[in-house]
Amino acid sequence: MRTVNAYAAPSATEPLVKTTIERRDLLPGDVMIDIDYAGICHSDIHTVRGEWGGIEYPQVVGHEIVGHVSEVGSDVTKYRVGDLVGVGCMVNSCRECEQCLAGQEQYCLQGNTGTYASVDRADGTITQGGYSQAVVVDQDFVLRVPESLDIERVAPLLCAGITLYSPLHHWNAGPGMQVAIVGLGGLGHMGVKIAAALGAEVTVLSQTTSKKEDSLKFGAKAHYATKAPETFEELRGSFDLIINTVSAKIDMAAHLSLLRVDGTMVNVGAPSEPLEVPAFALLPGRRSWAGSSIGGIRETQEMLDFCAEHGILPETELISADQVNEAYERVLNSDVRYRFVIDAATLA
Repeated sequence: MRTVNAYAAPSATEPLVKTTIERRDLLPGDVMIDIDYAGICHSDIHTVRGEWGGIEYPQVVGHEIVGHVSEVGSDVTKYRVGDLVGVGCMVNSCRECEQCLAGQEQYCLQGNTGTYASVDRADGTITQGGYSQAVVVDQDFVLRVPESLDIERVAPLLCAGITLYSPLHHWNAGPGMQVAIVGLGGLGHMGVKIAAALGAEVTVLSQTTSKKEDSLKFGAKAHYATKAPETFEELRGSFDLIINTVSAKIDMAAHLSLLRVDGTMVNVGAPSEPLEVPAFALLPGRRSWAGSSIGGIRETQEMLDFCAEHGILPETELISADQVNEAYERVLNSDVRYRFVIDAATLA
């Protein structure tokens, strides 16, 4: 066992505090990773505050992890000590169901093992995430981080990046396709960058035009304010694909009206309240409404390599570990452009 420093939530209502946690001894297929940087995802906040269901406390979150291999198990063949690697939202799965065998471990029919707040298949403990100095992960759920990517900024690709790459890839975003990204936050700004790099024509739909300059800089061709009623009239029937990144209720009928015939709107944001979808928002135009999670390990590696090839990185703000509670409040107030990253060296 290895004792490491970490920041943990003691309960759903208390601030995160500095503590120590134990990392298990390596199994033959395990990799020990000394963490360099960990991104802050809105999912972390939802989880520790019990908004997606009850969890066990204390809980260390963080599923956007980048670091270097410091130790390997006796059967490890994929990585060596010193390799630059990453860990995303899952650290195991059943590996036997049809989804796992198809390389879609994110849809494991038995449920994948989350990087935090999940039961570890190895020893039955509750998994603890990346707001810590080190983590132990099976080699099959470790990603190789291209050396050309800025290590201080790459961590959010492990969640925000793959969360947007996967639906854009699945629905064949590319040249000749009109794509709209709803929301220009941590997820949305990655969607704009990736969709543009895929060759799609990208429009951002945000509440206001305050981020229009950023949208265009990231590769969008247009930016519209959804608070303006004329937006929905002007853009009616315009898009082949809409990716909704917003984790709050929106006017689903109005947004679905923006789809072309056979267009699809995909939810990647996860609001805690149900979304209302009138049937007649779908029936005319044979429109579809879908959901998408993260990607499998193979697709996540493909995303990292794609981002390295196209020079895509998230916009980040580097913070020390003792600023995590302030960062949470700023995320809730939309006061970050566009993702916080914790410098794990400050946990020492």
